[in-house]
Amino acid sequence: GHILYFGNDEQKQKYLPKLASGEWIGAWGLTEANTGSDAGNMQCTATKDGDGWVLNGTKNWITHGISGNVAVVLARTGEPRAKSNVTAFIVEKGTPGFTAGKKENKLGMRASETAELVFDNCRISDAQRMGEVGDGFRQAMKVLDGGRISIAALSLGIAKGAYEASLKYSKERQQFDQPISNFQAIAFKLADMATKIEVSEMLIYQAADKKNRHEPMTKESAMAKYYASEVAVQCATEAVQIFGGYGYTKDFPVEKYYRDSKLCTIGEGTSEIQKLVISREVLK
Repeated sequence: GHILYFGNDEQKQKYLPKLASGEWIGAWGLTEANTGSDAGNMQCTATKDGDGWVLNGTKNWITHGISGNVAVVLARTGEPRAKSNVTAFIVEKGTPGFTAGKKENKLGMRASETAELVFDNCRISDAQRMGEVGDGFRQAMKVLDGGRISIAALSLGIAKGAYEASLKYSKERQQFDQPISNFQAIAFKLADMATKIEVSEMLIYQAADKKNRHEPMTKESAMAKYYASEVAVQCATEAVQIFGGYGYTKDFPVEKYYRDSKLCTIGEGTSEIQKLVISREVLK
């Protein structure tokens, strides 16, 4: 997405066909060990050296950090906390000084590889820079607006999976000579799940429609991501409760929804950051 929005024609022609076809896998490096929500205070630096740049530092929690063929990396090119102090660069796998670090051993989303990106005097040409020097943070915020819709949609899928499994199980599981769906305690859980899923879907469609129309959607994408991710956690938690002891085993799918859902409230900006974004937008 970053190359699509902010790359020049040469960069788009070089990378987008391979990424769009699946021939290459991409990674996006913003987060660091000590700069999660505080992304503007990053320690990974890019220093101008002749007609190129030298990158030093580490990025953490990067999807496809090991298997990715190319990474968009946000590096600090100015003083810490200074305005316009971040620039975006495209770095290909195999570039001297660019290596993948450890793979994280995560609670959930285990099929999605998450790893470090390590830069040790990694030299790249100025042609690998995207946009103007110092424009990286603004670019990253625009990319995150779209990425939050994706995480919201992912959250919705998890919530729907948990709900549908719960609905089916509640009709099959018998207690006191009747399906547990006959009991109000279970039926009300299903009602809450169904309602929240519908609301999540509408928020996601609203944000996606604005994005497709190229309209501002910072507030809408943050709302969709915040609400849908929290609903995913709620639905997965209720699903485990409906399944009872079986929900705590790997013989049924809801334990995986339970583990996977939590990341949705953290990745692409925590729920707390989404509320910060939303409040700033409504208070303008």
